[in-house]
Amino acid sequence: MSLNKVMLIGRLGRDPEMRYMPSGDAVCNFSLATDESWNDKQSGQKVSKTEWHNITLFNKTAEIAGQYLKKGSQVYIEGRIQSRKYTGKDGVERTAYDIVGNQMQMLGSKNDNAPSAAPSYDSYTAAPPPQNNHHAAPAAASYQAPPPPQQQRPVADPPAPVEDIDDDIPF
Repeated sequence: MSLNKVMLIGRLGRDPEMRYMPSGDAVCNFSLATDESWNDKQSGQKVSKTEWHNITLFNKTAEIAGQYLKKGSQVYIEGRIQSRKYTGKDGVERTAYDIVGNQMQMLGSKNDNAPSAAPSYDSYTAAPPPQNNHHAAPAAASYQAPPPPQQQRPVADPPAPVEDIDDDIPF
């Protein structure tokens, strides 16, 4: 038995890049920053470290991310690690590790992530694309331009919060 599962909460380091494969499947790529901090035992100073993750989303999840996320948006991504080999400009073969997401949840306030006409859902789970070991990206010229946005129905305002909540909540 084996398990390849990743769960990340972070902020987008750049706006998502949308493209469409010749098959019509949507693909969205962006970088995600995760931070950790601790106090250095010797100096007592707070130390921070940022990790950058390359995220790839497919199909409906990709379309939602491309439409509603932007640089700085906070998001939860769940998926798997996938490696790919490439040759650098210096001729040296390298390995890159990407996160292929199959679940995304937008975090933070609506203003952080989406325009006011955003759908009322905060998460979307999609089946991952079919697996094959031929993930060589087609030339950029073979991608189609994204289709024009679809007309959406207005989303009803969420119900107003109840101000009369008991303090007996156990958490």
